[in-house]
Order: sequence, then structure tokens, then C-alpha cells
Amino acid sequence: MKIVLQNILVCLSLIVMSNAAHAQAQVAFGGLQHDASLPVEVTADQLEVNQADGSATFTGNVVVGQGTMRLSAGQVRVEYKSGGNATGEVSRLHAQHDVVLSNGAEAAEAAQAVYSIGSGQIVMQGGVILTQGKNALGADQMTVDLGTGQAELSGRVHTILQTVSGN
Repeated sequence: MKIVLQNILVCLSLIVMSNAAHAQAQVAFGGLQHDASLPVEVTADQLEVNQADGSATFTGNVVVGQGTMRLSAGQVRVEYKSGGNATGEVSRLHAQHDVVLSNGAEAAEAAQAVYSIGSGQIVMQGGVILTQGKNALGADQMTVDLGTGQAELSGRVHTILQTVSGN
């Protein structure tokens, strides 16, 4: 009876979610909690520096590391705080082309992401897929607050819930 009731509740929640044109969900992502004041390390196949706007664009197998957090993408554009890259302080990272964000056992994929370092916020857009263990969530957009580990998924939100089987 317990398993049947759980399955009915899961089915009902999936029906309700599939009928919503634009849904919104908040989820706790403890693995994505992170100290945004740590130094940022970037590796890539190629680097192009634009002196006019004070940015740097890394392309090819780009991996950005900050503490235990990793962000990989085909291209990452680094914007520096006002004053150009002479200050060395990174303001924002724009990642695109097969973006993957991981920290611990949690990972998220999207078409693009913007990491605002000062606020410790990452906004991922375009076919976002988040995995936590065996569970998966998908949405049009996900905003993660790295300070709290909280994330908000918006747009067309969908999920795959693993049911508990047992006695």
C-alpha cells in the first residue's frame, strides 16, 4: 500500500508539473555551496586578450577551478573589474558551449552560464540539467547562490524522481 501511494503521489506531481506552462522550483544544493572569494584558475587550449575592453577569452577544453568547484566549457570570456585586467580582479565569467558545473556529487549542464563572482551567483541557461545522486531536474534556467547553496529553477521545469521500493 505504501509503494502504491508513493507512486500515485509521484504520478500526480508529474501531471501537475507537465501542465504548468512556466514552473518554478527552489532546491537546496549543499554540494554547490562555495566560497567565491577563493582564487580562480583557468586552463584552456587558447587565450585571446582584448586590451580595448579589458577582457580575456579562453577557448578549447576550458576548465575553470575555484576551490572544489569546477566549470568546464568550450569557451569562457573573463571580464575584469573596472580598471582593466591590470587589477587582476575578475568580475564575471561568461561560459558557453557545453557548460558543466560540478562540486562534489552534484553537477549541472547547460548551453551557457554567467558567474558573477562578487555576488557568488551563477545563472545557467539553455537546457539546464541538474543531477543529485540518482535524481535529475531540468529547466530553462537555473540560478545558484553559491553562498547558501540554494538554487532556483525556472521556465519549463521537469524532474525524474526515484521511488523507494521496500516492504
